Amino acid sequence: MDNIVFIGGGNMASAIVGGLVKSGRTAASIVVVDPGEAQRDKLRADFGVRTLAAADATLAGAALVVWAVKPQLFQPAAAPCAPFVGQALHLSVMAGIRSDAIARATGGERIVRSMPNTPALIGKGIAGLFARSAVTTADRAQVEAVLSPTGQTLWVAREEDLDAVTALSGSGPAYVFYFVEAMMQAARDMGLTTEQGKQLALATFAGATSLAQASSESPEVLRERVTSKGGTTYAALMSLEASGVKPAIVQALRAAQQRARELGDEFGS
Repeated sequence: MDNIVFIGGGNMASAIVGGLVKSGRTAASIVVVDPGEAQRDKLRADFGVRTLAAADATLAGAALVVWAVKPQLFQPAAAPCAPFVGQALHLSVMAGIRSDAIARATGGERIVRSMPNTPALIGKGIAGLFARSAVTTADRAQVEAVLSPTGQTLWVAREEDLDAVTALSGSGPAYVFYFVEAMMQAARDMGLTTEQGKQLALATFAGATSLAQASSESPEVLRERVTSKGGTTYAALMSLEASGVKPAIVQALRAAQQRARELGDEFGS
């Protein structure tokens, strides 16, 4: 079985490695390069994979290289890998590093960029994917197979679309947590305990999103169905409308998209 090599062994890499091992991939066919001894020890203990403190000729046997380092560490991490990985398929889960920069640093052209999100850690994520022209249909299938244990995948046609994916789903869990925080604060203000507010808010989000996924109707129609004019939901929504919450959310996502573009200019040109 061809090796999969991970450059970086942090949370996202660990989520992907764990999914691969659980789905039946041989741990011995997975190599993780990470300079941190504690992280290497943890990966070996948790998954039984092989680890390296630094890149060496072991990487020459890689069919797939997964780039999972912080953007600012990519160039120094790529330099010692480049002599061995030019012919491999490359999958990047790094924010901001554009595929042109990956191609220049590695000598490879079969490059897929991915923008995952943190629910991948429990197999509930979604990753936006962009493939360069050299990526084959078989390469796409391999990337999907590697990421499928972490959640859903969505291909986009243009690399710049990943900035919108970053704004929507990459950063999106934080927006949900922010709204849950507000619901919990309201619960306390109304006399409930913190734990009661948390349970009610999280169950409501989980139930509502599951209902939306299961329904053929749009979120707008589902919202209207629980909103009786003059009722409690109506009062809440009218307050949100009066405060300009919807346009503020749209503006916030555009700000995230712009920042993703700026990070690409900074790290990935």
